[in-house]
Amino acid sequence: MPLHIPPSLHHRSFRLLWIGQAISVAGSQMQIWALLWHVRLLTDQPIALGGIGLARILPVILFSLLGGAVADSANRRRVLFVTQTVMAFVALVLAWLTFKGQITLWQIYALTAIQAMAVAFDLPARQALIPNLVPAKDLSNAFSMQSIALQVGSIIGPALSGLVIAYWGQYYTYLINAVSFLAVIVALLLIGSIPQRTRGSGRIQIKYVDIIEGVRFILKQPVILSSMMLDFFATFFSSANTLMPIFARDILKVGAVEYGWLSAAQSIGAMAAASIISQLREIKRQGRTLLISVIAFGFATILFGVSRSFNLAMIALVIIGASDSVSAIIRNTIRQLQTPDYIRGRMTSINQIFFLGGPQLGEVEAGLVAQLLGAPIAVITGGIGCLLAVGWIAQRWPQLRNYNGDEPIEAGAMAD
Repeated sequence: MPLHIPPSLHHRSFRLLWIGQAISVAGSQMQIWALLWHVRLLTDQPIALGGIGLARILPVILFSLLGGAVADSANRRRVLFVTQTVMAFVALVLAWLTFKGQITLWQIYALTAIQAMAVAFDLPARQALIPNLVPAKDLSNAFSMQSIALQVGSIIGPALSGLVIAYWGQYYTYLINAVSFLAVIVALLLIGSIPQRTRGSGRIQIKYVDIIEGVRFILKQPVILSSMMLDFFATFFSSANTLMPIFARDILKVGAVEYGWLSAAQSIGAMAAASIISQLREIKRQGRTLLISVIAFGFATILFGVSRSFNLAMIALVIIGASDSVSAIIRNTIRQLQTPDYIRGRMTSINQIFFLGGPQLGEVEAGLVAQLLGAPIAVITGGIGCLLAVGWIAQRWPQLRNYNGDEPIEAGAMAD
């Protein structure tokens, strides 16, 4: 099959945002994995790593619905300017405190929470913006390319985090991340104004009834709702990322550089899967493919939990990343195509609670189980829980199991 330029990259606005995001994600992923390593250096208690997940999820729960309403009533491009600036500032503060040798666990938790609050507004605006940049026929490809940008950054970032920590110092990971946010900010400046359907004058108007409208919309869409439930439970049970420093240092007996590669392994698999999907014209039997990919995700998590060698752990993590990438691309395509533009931000904000809430609460759960029973048991039981959740959701919502991907599209999108 000959390679070709993905259709979504023919649209200038999307192409600029895609490049900026790929650079920014690399910095953000560097910081995420560096934070976990930093916490492990400050304490050897697994529950402390779970605290990172708690610091991330509480702002998401508190602000996601508000973030979705903002994305539907305000200019999404301007929202992104604010959120990207806030996240850059947080990274600078982390770098400064670490450089001065004054940072504590509670400061890490507080700054992580502030950044998570910015994400609660950033993600709905950014995800809802994509259908405004490409036509509906290229949307699946656009989300595939989004996944590639995420995975490229998620390979480069964690791999560099290990090298930077080992040879330069912890604080440089945060400083580099702060600079990386400029890539998205510059891209937004170059894109210029973007057509967007909003209700009202385009000013920020937050009404309780608008938030309720978003919730009711989700409840009436069984395919969207079931995909969100699948996302939540799979990642809740199979979230092994927070325990990676423990596996690296205490089980696999490797250092910071190998830790960086372990952290990047999932993204290597995810990028490979997304690259293949980006070359496909369409994905058939999307519901069944989605369920199979999550089943593979659960089995690979179990394999990682029983791994005692670096190579086997890498293989398991690559499979986890590849299966999760397939799942994410299909889930995003289903939700965005089946949601009208005027409510897309609110749908994304509700979805954010599920797909961020799952792994972040899963990190807390994994930390608790690891504290009581050990890290391997926490990961193995999580993989089993993921498989049980897939079986329940497939039985409870047959609409998802039977979804093909060629069902009528309820809302189109505007191209640039």
